[in-house]
Amino acid sequence: MELSRRTVIAGAAAAGVTAATVGGTAHATGGRKPVKTLFGKLADGTKVYRWSLENGGTRLKVLSWGGVVQSLEIPDRRGRYANVSAGFDNLEDYVAKTPYFGALIGRYGNRIGKGKFTLDGKNYQLSVNDGEQSLHGGTQGFDKRVWDVEPFVKGSDVGLHLYYTSVDGEMGYPGTLKTKVTYTLTRHGDWRIDYEATTDKATVVNLTSHVYWNLAGEGSGTIEDHELQIAASRYTPTDAGLIPTGELAKVAGTPFDFSRTKPIGRDIRTSHPQLVTAKGFDHNWVLDKGITARPEHVATLRDPASGRTLKIATNEPGLQFYSGNFLDGTLTGPSGRTYRQGDALCLETQHFPDSPNKPKFPSTVLRPGQTYRTTTIHTFGC
Repeated sequence: MELSRRTVIAGAAAAGVTAATVGGTAHATGGRKPVKTLFGKLADGTKVYRWSLENGGTRLKVLSWGGVVQSLEIPDRRGRYANVSAGFDNLEDYVAKTPYFGALIGRYGNRIGKGKFTLDGKNYQLSVNDGEQSLHGGTQGFDKRVWDVEPFVKGSDVGLHLYYTSVDGEMGYPGTLKTKVTYTLTRHGDWRIDYEATTDKATVVNLTSHVYWNLAGEGSGTIEDHELQIAASRYTPTDAGLIPTGELAKVAGTPFDFSRTKPIGRDIRTSHPQLVTAKGFDHNWVLDKGITARPEHVATLRDPASGRTLKIATNEPGLQFYSGNFLDGTLTGPSGRTYRQGDALCLETQHFPDSPNKPKFPSTVLRPGQTYRTTTIHTFGC
């Protein structure tokens, strides 16, 4: 039986845990202004701040550097809290080492083949940073920028508005892109992300969040025992550079079938050529619902040991499931434990990789006068 957040909080209180320990005043009164503290300074002296939010039993810490989710804490079935997002406890590692831990990704989440695309008859060469490919916006994507942050309390919700303006030509992309991303913690403890962007010249946009999840707690070990369900009957196979071939392949009868809940580790070590190439799962699932006007449920992740669950709803057409294949034990999290292969996973809501070069994929083109809008909602339970 899955318990609601409210039930868990009530149970924890009955066990003698204070209200402050399980959501604090933010849960009891419906919102408390985020707290700002200095997290560190960049080499040029620029200050990077951390914002701490709390509401509905969820605790969230966000950096102005890259819009990074530095920590996200939720309770297990016994009301015990753990940070379920991989990351670092210092700015230096985020600047020098991070594999996009917790970051806002732009201008284009995922890969664009050879860093090239053609738009309105003009060829564009992007920053290349993943072999021959452009990955997550290039060498200095949105994850490596300092965002302007504005906290808010609105009714029973609490959150942050994050702003960044990407100038024409940055990382090779056309148009000055004005971006606003809103992180909201609702009174129920849901974490909602609303993305908005406008441009003064035709461009391509694909924003997403790159949180690395381990519902047992960061640094606790493998996620192969986590159970996953994805509402998708097709996925996009890739070539050796992890660029989609253009095929929309059926998941039925393959390790990519998560249409029914199953442990991630059940098929991850099979000899399927796609798993061998990517060293695990690192693919885009074609969501059955397609693009929708409002967010709809697309995936559920569960850790049987702790009972924690994560449900994802989005209006995007795709979901990139990455099983932490390239974590190699060289990075250490706030727990003091190293991250090894498969110790965390990502579920990135998105348009498809390499869409600018795949006319049959849903378009990622944004033109002047249009507003890019997309929403993803994370609902936690146990």
